[in-house]
Amino acid sequence: MYAAVTIKGYRKGDAGTELLVSVPDKQIGKALERKQIRKGELRFDDGRCISVEQRKKAYATIRDISEYTGYLPEEQKEWLKYLHICRTGSRYFHLSDCSMDTAREFINTMLDYALENGVPLSDNAVNRTDDINRYLYACLVHKKCAVCGRKGEIHHEDAIGMGNDRRQVDDSEYRKICLCRMHHTAAHQMGVPRFRSMYKVYGIVLKDVPEPDET
Repeated sequence: MYAAVTIKGYRKGDAGTELLVSVPDKQIGKALERKQIRKGELRFDDGRCISVEQRKKAYATIRDISEYTGYLPEEQKEWLKYLHICRTGSRYFHLSDCSMDTAREFINTMLDYALENGVPLSDNAVNRTDDINRYLYACLVHKKCAVCGRKGEIHHEDAIGMGNDRRQVDDSEYRKICLCRMHHTAAHQMGVPRFRSMYKVYGIVLKDVPEPDET
C-alpha cells in the first residue's frame, strides 16, 4: 500500500521521534486491522524541485541505457520510470518538475539497473549519483567495481591483518569497497588517502547503509 501523507505533528520519544500523520482522502483503518499492519516506510520530501544538474544526470543515464537496450530514449525513460515505481511504490512523476528527493531516488534506480545488467555508461557512475553511499552499497551487492563498473571483488580499507584467516574474521565493522582487479591493485599500491582523492570513492560499513527499500 502506498499513500501520500501529511505530517501534523511530532514529539521526541524514548526510542526516537513519534509522528502524527494524516492520510488525506483515504480510509485505511480497516485495512490496517485486517492485515495487522504494524510497520511501514516513510520517505520525507522537503519540497525542493529537481535541479538542473540532476536532470542532466538522469537524461545522460537514460541515453546510455537506451543505447544498450535498443529502445528509443523516450520509450526507455518511461520504462525506467515504471521500474522505479514498481521497486519503490512511488507515484508517477515527471522529470520536469519532480522533487529533488524523487530525482535522487530515480537516479539510484537507474544506476542499480545499470550495475545489475552490466550497462556501460559514458561517464563513471560515481559522477552520476546523488547518493554516493547508496551507490557504493549497490556496487558491493552486485559485485561491480565502484570506479569503472566492471566485475569486482571486495577490497577492505581497514586491514584485516597478517596471519588472520579472512573466512573466520568478523568483518562487519570493516570499511569495504568493490573494485575490479586493476583498481584493487591500484588501491593497495596507492594507499587509502591517495586512492580516495583520485577516484572519489571510499569504503563503507555495510550495516550503516540502508537497503533500497529502506530509503
